[in-house]
Order: sequence, then C-alpha cells, then structure tokens
Amino acid sequence: MNLRKGTEADLPRLLELIRELAIYENAEDQVSNTIERMKKEGFGPSAVFGFFVVEHQDEIVGAAVYYWRYSTWKGKRLYLEDLIVTEAVRGMGAGKMLFDKMLAFGKSEGASGMMWQVLDWNESAINFYKKYNTSFDEEWLNCHIDFD
Repeated sequence: MNLRKGTEADLPRLLELIRELAIYENAEDQVSNTIERMKKEGFGPSAVFGFFVVEHQDEIVGAAVYYWRYSTWKGKRLYLEDLIVTEAVRGMGAGKMLFDKMLAFGKSEGASGMMWQVLDWNESAINFYKKYNTSFDEEWLNCHIDFD
C-alpha cells in the first residue's frame, strides 16, 4: 500500500469514498458536496481542508480528510473529519497507515492534539481508536446549523 497527499485529481474518488461512508452510516441522503466545491475549498486560494490517500494496486482505497481548528484552551488542533477505508480492504492496515500519518502530521505542524468524532454504535472504529489510548468525551453534545 502507498500513502500520499491527496491531489485535485483524486477528488472524484474521494467523493465516492465519502458516499460509501455515508451509506455505511445510514446517511446517504445527507451528502450534498460536489467535486467543484471540493476543488474550490480544498485547492483554491483559501483552502480549508486537505487529505491523504492510501492506494492499493493503483486504486485509492482509503482517505483521511482534515482541517485545522483553534481551541481557546489548547491552541491549534488538527481535526480529522473523516477516516475512510473501503470495505474490501478493511483489516489490511490502510486505516492504521492513515491514522498514524494524521498523528505524525499534526505533531509536525505544531498542533497540540487531534480531534475527531465516532458514532456510538460503530464498535469496530471505537475499538480501533482505543488502541491509541484515545479519550472519549461523554458530556459534550454535537451541535450544528446548516446554511444550505
């Protein structure tokens, strides 16, 4: 497997992986992102996200999408928006490669830590994250407002 920084040419496959994740999370109808929007927001003059990909046999089989956030308590934080590995290669180390890369990337960029979310019913992901001595918050509620 090969790990590398994602490029603009990878966006169609990244969006396929995002849709695959949404299907897994029973939320396929909630994906409204487009390749055009991802080009602008990931590669334009004011890029707000980046990503790494894992390839297996010349096909992208996984991705880690990230952005930066700021905590008034902790300072610069790396936010892992999605860690996606296509079902066919789960258990082959792609997720570990991506997660380890994100940890190393955050440290190299001077972040004070990395944050992400996991659904409470996704036991395989929770067990994966437990291997990293992850702290799970139980008292915070996720909130959002959609502008679309």
